[in-house]
Amino acid sequence: MHFHILTLFPEMVMDGLGTSIIGRAVNHGLLTIDAVNIRDFAENKHNRVDDYTYGGGAGMLMQAGPVYGAYQSVAGKTEKKPRVIYLSPQGQTFSQSMAEEFAKEEELIFLCGHYEGIDERVLEEIVTDYVSIGDYVLTGGELPAMVMIDAISRLIPGVLHNDASAEFESFQDHLLEYPQYTRPEEWHGKKVPEILLSGHHLNVEKWRREQSVIRTAKRRPDLLAKAELTEKEKELAKKYCQPFLKMSQNN
Repeated sequence: MHFHILTLFPEMVMDGLGTSIIGRAVNHGLLTIDAVNIRDFAENKHNRVDDYTYGGGAGMLMQAGPVYGAYQSVAGKTEKKPRVIYLSPQGQTFSQSMAEEFAKEEELIFLCGHYEGIDERVLEEIVTDYVSIGDYVLTGGELPAMVMIDAISRLIPGVLHNDASAEFESFQDHLLEYPQYTRPEEWHGKKVPEILLSGHHLNVEKWRREQSVIRTAKRRPDLLAKAELTEKEKELAKKYCQPFLKMSQNN
């Protein structure tokens, strides 16, 4: 997988993505990440890439020319037109299923805006996907790009030491992950559930599934509508959804 980030702050994204699991994957050749400085394609000696908006309004807008030049520096080297993700609060909310879709691509370009955004004309010409990481506004697209690259990268075979980790975590099957425990067996008077010490794998898997349903019902009941549940699991979910539903009705 090749990630390309079009940004005004290349050091910010490269420093953030150069550590831990993602950094190790890059060092092992499983991923490549490069940051393209949009300022390098400015059309003036001061490397200015923004200007006032036509029609008036607060703030400055990033110009089309430098953004397009940065895009061309990447797209001109790829075999096919790559997907370009513009990080914007106006985009579709990022999700695990979206991460899985993007993970199938060989090349991804992330376009990070700043100021009041980017000239609409270049967005219409190059952007294929408008994506948001939540209903709030940040100072730029760098942090959302890093979030998305992290989520997508861990789905690439070999990035995680245990590839099964990517399969059985939160949001798979629209259920949250079950609680997990490690040594010591007792901490602050709290013991590891006996079932996990039993060595009975079928019972452990059954317990984990039930805990996933319960946790989702308590914390993210909105996910249950898409989850495939047995009749018994639906009753279990309904039982633990009640406190949430009562609070929602009272607010």
